Amino acid sequence: MADTTKQAARTAAKLAKQIRAFAAEHGGARGQLSHVGQAGTRIVLVGEDGGWGDLVAPDGETARDAAERAGLALRESFDGELAAKVRTGPYEWSRMAGIQIGGGTAG
Repeated sequence: MADTTKQAARTAAKLAKQIRAFAAEHGGARGQLSHVGQAGTRIVLVGEDGGWGDLVAPDGETARDAAERAGLALRESFDGELAAKVRTGPYEWSRMAGIQIGGGTAG
């Protein structure tokens, strides 16, 4: 059990380092946690400059620990205010269009 706790702490520390790097590159960041089934918990990151990305933690507890270690301000949901900050480019729009019409993905 102690090994599991140590592994979770190492994973949280690694994720926190990645979150801090993202925030530094994008002028700060906010986040939201989303359970994605057996895959774990998705940490959605939205930078102050509109850049975005995500990380996946093995579980919600590790994701929350990583966010706290990184000082990431978490939102309860991916609401309109957070979504409005996200800036998408041609790549994202072409992928979304392909998915919507049942076609392949661009790129």
